[in-house]
Amino acid sequence: MQKISYLIKLIFILALQVFFLKAAFAWGAEGHQVVAQIAQSQLSPKAKSQISKLLSLEPGSSLVSISTWPDEHVTKISARWHYINFPKGSCLYVPERDCANGGCVIEALQQQMQILGSKESDQKRLLALKYVVHFMGDIHQPLHAGYIEDKGGNNYQIQAFGKGTNLHLFWDSDLIKSFNMPTNTLALDLTSNQMKSGDYLNIDPLNAATESCNIVHEKNFYPIRIVDQQYIDHYTPILKARLKLAGDRLAQLLNTIFQ
Repeated sequence: MQKISYLIKLIFILALQVFFLKAAFAWGAEGHQVVAQIAQSQLSPKAKSQISKLLSLEPGSSLVSISTWPDEHVTKISARWHYINFPKGSCLYVPERDCANGGCVIEALQQQMQILGSKESDQKRLLALKYVVHFMGDIHQPLHAGYIEDKGGNNYQIQAFGKGTNLHLFWDSDLIKSFNMPTNTLALDLTSNQMKSGDYLNIDPLNAATESCNIVHEKNFYPIRIVDQQYIDHYTPILKARLKLAGDRLAQLLNTIFQ
């Protein structure tokens, strides 16, 4: 009886660990679905064909449905692949400091891009596709390139929309959910903005991570505990721009890989 009680407690603890791992990182499901939908609408015929071939290994799946797979199957190892932490005051990437043993979103995304474009088995390339779609979303969320001191905003408690939350979760889900808009409608709304210039379609993961880090370094990015309407008005266009940019770059990346 004592052994059964111990096992129940162990299962409960492990379940909590998985829950908090999932809660700690990632655009919410809505954000990843929006990014995938934006990308889907811009795929070249060849990319569509090759992606459909990989997705056929799991009948009924789509670019949108696989976009959240890495969060639903997170492991202790893969948990580190969803983000990169920079020290306060710097967005300079130092691999041995910021990504030891390839344990960050920059190296993970680069590795999965290589697998997807290789001659590995279709099963391995499908897995790589799931990670590429997901990580391209993650790396454009500013707090996935945030400070190590507060774990990318996860330890920075705030009040937003009348409830307690943390800054990371606010950016992952709370602000997107406040739009009260289906993901396909939001994706269509964002796609209507066709402005592209400069480094817009630069698909280098380091470039995207540096952009995200620079947003976090803005003077007023960290609210004084209570998120007011001024903060929401200022950062809503920035959040939408990051979703749009992630979708456009994901399409560019997939079209390049499947040339």
